[in-house]
Amino acid sequence: MGAGVTGGRTGALLVVGDVVTDVVARHRGPLATGTDTTATVRTLPGGAGANVACWAAHSGCADVRLLGRVGADAAAWHERELVAAGVRPLLVTDPEAATGTVVCLVDAGAAAERTFLTDSGASLRLEPADWSDAMLDGVARLHLSGYLLFTESSGALARTALDAARARGVPVSMDPASAGFLADLGVDRFLAFAAGLDALLPSRDEACLLTGLAEPGDAAAALSRVVPLVVVKAGADGALVAASGGAPARVPAVPATARDTTGAGDAFTGAFLAALLAGADPREAAAQGCRAGARAVGRAGGRPPQRGGAAEAGVAPGG
Repeated sequence: MGAGVTGGRTGALLVVGDVVTDVVARHRGPLATGTDTTATVRTLPGGAGANVACWAAHSGCADVRLLGRVGADAAAWHERELVAAGVRPLLVTDPEAATGTVVCLVDAGAAAERTFLTDSGASLRLEPADWSDAMLDGVARLHLSGYLLFTESSGALARTALDAARARGVPVSMDPASAGFLADLGVDRFLAFAAGLDALLPSRDEACLLTGLAEPGDAAAALSRVVPLVVVKAGADGALVAASGGAPARVPAVPATARDTTGAGDAFTGAFLAALLAGADPREAAAQGCRAGARAVGRAGGRPPQRGGAAEAGVAPGG
């Protein structure tokens, strides 16, 4: 695919978001409360923002940059993993907080459903002082993780980055990140921020929550009257692409055998953004996203495959 081209100019993708350590526990059958449940447990690099950046690089975007915040405990490991994935890390080391950690409980049955236990740690302690407008030099698209809006400091950074990008004419996208966190934040607060975006990539549940509508197609159309381009990720039902209040186009899913659905939405987003930067229209970009999502559910963790990465070699932070 090569470097991204938008509006006749070549440029990079800058992602601002969370970098965390995933502890993925795959168990079969229900959890046995108060005693042991047999599981396969792996420690992997993760975080929605970091995953999106890695999938964008894996999908052919030649210049992907990631601004995130980590603790000193795992900073070197995360930096190595990002570099190995083809991402240029712009990591801030937090002097007080440890790296965020997410325990992913994955049902090893056919559905591969997952439950997250989240300690955001340093990941959501990003602040405006971590930003520099120079980070937009050479950037053709900015992507913000929705998790940024869930703390005051990282929300202020997100606003700073959005304002800087709009001043330069750089399009900005966001993934709302979590229906549960959205409910806590408040729909009105999220939509007020989203009004400044060029593209929004919610899940089906997030789109319905943000609009109060039960039908994802109706939700996509309604949201596209707030944000010019909306792509609703619907898992096994593919995706819906809506623009400026028009009827959404349906993009079919790619058949896949689910092993672990962690990061499937991030894979979609990363591949979608890489395709847009390469000149694809939104429907073709969504098709690329569906293909990446299908690849993602077939492997453990939220990142694409890489050769020689520490995660594949089984080396955990500090190892």
